[in-house]
Amino acid sequence: MNTAPRTVTVRVPATSANLGPGFDTLGLALSVYDELEVTALPEPGVEVHVAGEGAEDVPRDASHLVVRAIDHTYRAAGVPLPGLRLRAHNVIPHGRGMGSSGAAVVSGIVAAKGLLEGVVDFSDDDLLRLATEMEGHPDNVAPALFGGLTIAWLTPDGPQHKKLLVHRGVSPLVFVPGFTMSTSLARSLQPLHVPREDAVFNVSRSALLIAALTQSPELLMAATEDKLHQNYRAEAMPETLRLVQALRDAGFAAVVSGAGPSILVLADGPGRRLEAADIVANASDTPWEALMLAVDFKGATVKNTEGST
Repeated sequence: MNTAPRTVTVRVPATSANLGPGFDTLGLALSVYDELEVTALPEPGVEVHVAGEGAEDVPRDASHLVVRAIDHTYRAAGVPLPGLRLRAHNVIPHGRGMGSSGAAVVSGIVAAKGLLEGVVDFSDDDLLRLATEMEGHPDNVAPALFGGLTIAWLTPDGPQHKKLLVHRGVSPLVFVPGFTMSTSLARSLQPLHVPREDAVFNVSRSALLIAALTQSPELLMAATEDKLHQNYRAEAMPETLRLVQALRDAGFAAVVSGAGPSILVLADGPGRRLEAADIVANASDTPWEALMLAVDFKGATVKNTEGST
């Protein structure tokens, strides 16, 4: 393997998983991006520089999630890990249900793919498998990798995905609070078993949601109803669920974004998002940042720069 310094630059979108009824299955890539520059060096060791979101909290050594994802990919390829210089500019909010950990995992895997270009070839299935091995489930990493709306599922042969294009009339809006939510805590509040009628309810809404997002945005209100996870998590984020209900009462297809506490609104046009922002501003005594976003259709991108230092 050529050990001359090689630099890759990576850009990975935020994601929102579940989208209401599609628990652990549906995900949407959004136009907020973490950017990363990684240089492979001939000498061993790890050098980590972080700016932006979470810069005060993330580790600066080999335990950094991006570095671990790079190492995981090199191990899977059977190639020794080189020295690494990592420069990260984080924009995706941490601990807010916008896929920050999935984006970090994908950043590392895609960076490793770029660094190993010409040495090892990775298919889309390889990338999704590696990301799912680290993240534990594919609903966030699939849209981060491939963009758009993704359906992800697990098989004996590994995780699979299908990418769909979102109707241009769908306009995402994310409300981000100042407080965070632990994904593991959110998951611990869900029961192991749910009533049969609730399972059937979510199956119908998940199927309807695919139609609403790809063909018929006017169906988004009914399509984003959920009985599997949001209400069970209410005690951990009462303000989130209260605002979700206020938005839905006003006719907006609002759901908890991922594990929360952010709120995703799937508006049926860009103009209505200002009305939704006014509702949240007037209904809450605590600040919520309103992010007027687009659906990202590209997913993670990587660019090689040979011989950079």
